[in-house]
Amino acid sequence: MIQANEVLDAKGLACPMPIVKTKKAMNSLEPGQVIHIQATDKGSTADLKAWAESANHQYLGTVEEGDVLHHYLRKASGEEKAETTHEPTVSNEELQSALLKEDSMVLDVREEAEFAFSHIPGAKSIPLGALDEKIDGLDKDKNVYVICRTGSRSDLAAKKLTAAGFAKVYNVVPGMSGWNGETTSI
Repeated sequence: MIQANEVLDAKGLACPMPIVKTKKAMNSLEPGQVIHIQATDKGSTADLKAWAESANHQYLGTVEEGDVLHHYLRKASGEEKAETTHEPTVSNEELQSALLKEDSMVLDVREEAEFAFSHIPGAKSIPLGALDEKIDGLDKDKNVYVICRTGSRSDLAAKKLTAAGFAKVYNVVPGMSGWNGETTSI
């Protein structure tokens, strides 16, 4: 077993709760210490990896044992830059207006199962964990509206898109958890 300074039980929690609990637990750690997060949400691997990168903590890896994922993160030493959030953000209502324009694309970064049961018609599904390998297939000239369940994963994805040269990227907040527009399912 890998040595950790703190163990966090996030089993049974769905996004964004593993990240929320991890952020809180990280505050009690000293720079360089390691936290072991136990989770059952399959999307937590991509979520924690992306969050750690955006917060400048070190994602060490994940070990899968049965239904439990054991994630290991090392707290930043303080020399790294502070965590940032992607700007601009748009509300769900602003997204509904934007959907009427031809130069817009909705990128849904939730897991495949979440997308399958309810998504915005015409949205492109690329789970956050697969974004790096599929980013080159996206049109950099379009306005890209990134959506997830709450705005957390979409924030991480929006940062990745901007870093890859996308100029018109918008994080949709609060995302599908507050979406009142039309939806469809597979």
